[in-house]
Amino acid sequence: MTAPLHEAHPTGAGRALPNTQQGMRRRNLARVMHTVSAEGPLSRAAVASRIGLTRAAVSTLVDELIRSGLLEELGPERPGRVGRPGSALAVSGRGPAGIGAEIGVDHLAVCAVDLRGEVRSRAVRHGANRGRDPEPVIEELDELVRRVVSEAEREGLWPAGLAVAVPGLVARDARTVVRAPNLDWRDTDLADLLRTDYPLTVGNEADFGGLAELWLGDGTPRDFLHVSAEIGIGAAVVVDGMLLRGTRGFAGELGHVPVEPYGPECPCGGRGCLEQYAGEEAVLRAAGLEPGEDRVGLLARRAAEGDEDVRRALRDAGTALGIALTGAVNLLDPESVVLGGALAGLAPWLLPSLEAELDRRTAGPACPVSVSRLGPEGPLLGAAHSVVRGVLDDPVVVAERG
Repeated sequence: MTAPLHEAHPTGAGRALPNTQQGMRRRNLARVMHTVSAEGPLSRAAVASRIGLTRAAVSTLVDELIRSGLLEELGPERPGRVGRPGSALAVSGRGPAGIGAEIGVDHLAVCAVDLRGEVRSRAVRHGANRGRDPEPVIEELDELVRRVVSEAEREGLWPAGLAVAVPGLVARDARTVVRAPNLDWRDTDLADLLRTDYPLTVGNEADFGGLAELWLGDGTPRDFLHVSAEIGIGAAVVVDGMLLRGTRGFAGELGHVPVEPYGPECPCGGRGCLEQYAGEEAVLRAAGLEPGEDRVGLLARRAAEGDEDVRRALRDAGTALGIALTGAVNLLDPESVVLGGALAGLAPWLLPSLEAELDRRTAGPACPVSVSRLGPEGPLLGAAHSVVRGVLDDPVVVAERG
């Protein structure tokens, strides 16, 4: 059975609107918002030209979006254009904002992103979450959310929704963490614990990281495999600009692909999983180092200083990654592989052995591997931007909620 493709964010936004006059109006409002967001500032005439509607129709839509506080007029366009200058339109820097949150094994983070894509507020708490009951972790996360929302509101923003990235399997209800082995959580309904007055979406951190790469990456193709890592290793599969989630929503668990069938036990219950060779803690063990708060920074510093134990551990991790990725590349035939999360900071020492395995084992032409400029920020930014994309996709609903 073919695993389903979903619009490129797991928030439910972007769903099909009915083929009615009202549905057409909402689709056209979304087209205006996306056009101004991607290419603005633009005049009404320029928007009309790009989306193929009359200027009168676009003016009506623009007026509605301005009244809703989603667009704003900046004044006359720059001089030098032929004809009477129109008023330049831009996405508003006030109004709805996307609130993104991340639950990591050793940190919590929250940020607010406005419709222009700018981070307007941010809060982070460092500390171990592994093995803790979900309730106190969510209480601490809720405090961070409240702090960020309060700071955003002082700048004229209001939360359009909250999206939470977690290192585990998330049910299709987009609220239940089915299993997060590195947190030791099972069947945890975050909506029951994190009570908000605005829409809540929970998603896998690797998926959000992949979506951030799609939306914010420099020249990222629309078909790629995004790999990210902390303690665990996850992947997001993006096909033609859409997220491949799988029948149950669990696609992308690259860290639990076995690279050595009789290797060490993994918290997932398997043996020889990729995480046991290429996860942060596994690399630290192989290098003879004790884990600390800045694990990636420690490994990168030691490798840059020429520590051969660290370099060998990273070469071996790259080999394990290459073996696991070969299966995914042969199966999916992506245009590229993108390394994100902690892997981005260790790429200089991982890539040679990783690419050697891919070149040796891939059936077709070599698959290029690139490094994300977002690094470990990807999941948090992807979560916040998924809410922003929801506003652009259906501005009517969001404006009414505000």
